[in-house]
Amino acid sequence: MKAVISVIGKDTVGIIAKVSAECARCGVNILDISQTVLQDYFTMIMITDIDGITVPFPDFVDAMTRIGSANNLKILTMHEDIFNTMHKI
Repeated sequence: MKAVISVIGKDTVGIIAKVSAECARCGVNILDISQTVLQDYFTMIMITDIDGITVPFPDFVDAMTRIGSANNLKILTMHEDIFNTMHKI
């Protein structure tokens, strides 16, 4: 299974490192990543493989939210089923 992680906020040093470190700590593999800085704003979307996740998915979502809060970022983590349902026409 996959999850989609999106990150938005003011650009600072270490955003990718913090998010990817939490993924690694929880056994979540990053499959694809796209990031850019638009003026002073950092944006990133990651597609991750959660088959090897070592914590309950809701705990992973909460951990990502905490990283966002601690770094003045908005981090949304969605299971691919929810993401796909939200984007059906």
